[in-house]
Amino acid sequence: MAEYGFYHLTRTPLEQALPKLLGRVLGSGGRAMVLLASRERLEALDAALWASGDPDWLPHGTPLTGHAEYQPIWLTTEDAPEAGAPNGARFLFLLEGSESARLDRFDRVLDLFDGGDEAAVQAARARWRTAKAAGHSLTYWQQGPRGWEKAGG
Repeated sequence: MAEYGFYHLTRTPLEQALPKLLGRVLGSGGRAMVLLASRERLEALDAALWASGDPDWLPHGTPLTGHAEYQPIWLTTEDAPEAGAPNGARFLFLLEGSESARLDRFDRVLDLFDGGDEAAVQAARARWRTAKAAGHSLTYWQQGPRGWEKAGG
């Protein structure tokens, strides 16, 4: 079962929080797949990652650019195939309420949601219940004054 972490955004928007988390994955030698809900958001996040200042370089690709096997970060709107992430990622980032039927293909799942959007919070609670019922090891993280703080779950 995947270690499944819920990341409650309360201090910064997704476009600022995500690059730092992706940078940690790359810093550990890992690869990530980022699952988004729409092509428009994929294109916007693609541009935001290239413009990121912290970290200042996040090499990544999308189905529009291709060559997934060479990409340490893969942005997509499609769930992982049976064989796992196209880029061999062991970290899965779920954004904007996206869900995966292939959580077992990953070591770690990071589900980021906007704490300022009540519908997003309620949807995250429903995903928590589903992941708990499936037997995943769950953690809950909330942005605090000094960064991510692990809370009870």
